[in-house]
Amino acid sequence: MRQPASEGDDLVDDSGASIYERLRDDIIHGRLKANERLKVAELASRMGTSTNPVREALQQLRGEGFVIMEQNRGARVRPIDEEFVRDICEIEVLIEPALTRWFVGIATTGDIDDLERVQAEIEALNYADEEKHSDLDLQFHRLMYDRHYNRHAVDLWIRHRQILGAIGRGFPTSLSRQANVIGEHRQLIACIKVQDAEGAARVIGQHVEGSGRSIIERLRLRKRQA
Repeated sequence: MRQPASEGDDLVDDSGASIYERLRDDIIHGRLKANERLKVAELASRMGTSTNPVREALQQLRGEGFVIMEQNRGARVRPIDEEFVRDICEIEVLIEPALTRWFVGIATTGDIDDLERVQAEIEALNYADEEKHSDLDLQFHRLMYDRHYNRHAVDLWIRHRQILGAIGRGFPTSLSRQANVIGEHRQLIACIKVQDAEGAARVIGQHVEGSGRSIIERLRLRKRQA
């Protein structure tokens, strides 16, 4: 059994997950219920750590919207609902087109070849393995965003990507959404090839909005089945 960390340590478990990641996943998957009080001492005891890493994790989760903190009432879990997903997607509709416009201006033939290679893998897989598809899709988008000078924007995109992926995990992607994703990727590559920055930005905006709608539909389905 792991020993509790000293104050200030960011304890990780045997899988390498941080306290923040463990709490985030507990919230997303309903192990910590909507509006449940989050008591620092209890969480620290359950996770085998000191209280400081838990406080730091709760502050990070607050910044990402997972946790609500009220004066004299402590922290509680924010419901993972349609509004939560909508808020993230509205931010991403602003961030991703801006990142994409910049990439179009610097994209090389090699970059386009890499995008087409990953896209070919995505199409060959054809959603037979949702987890592998998610990894390939992340690779596709990182080819465009990873060199961007605004690391705050890229880091925020990555965090939002992880959050939305975790929320949607366990739900199959609809056939219509599968077709849209592949088609939008193809359109995006076509725009990049002709250096159509605005066209690429429009496509990526549609891509983000479609992903948001898909996750919201899955949340609604889970609510009906509950």
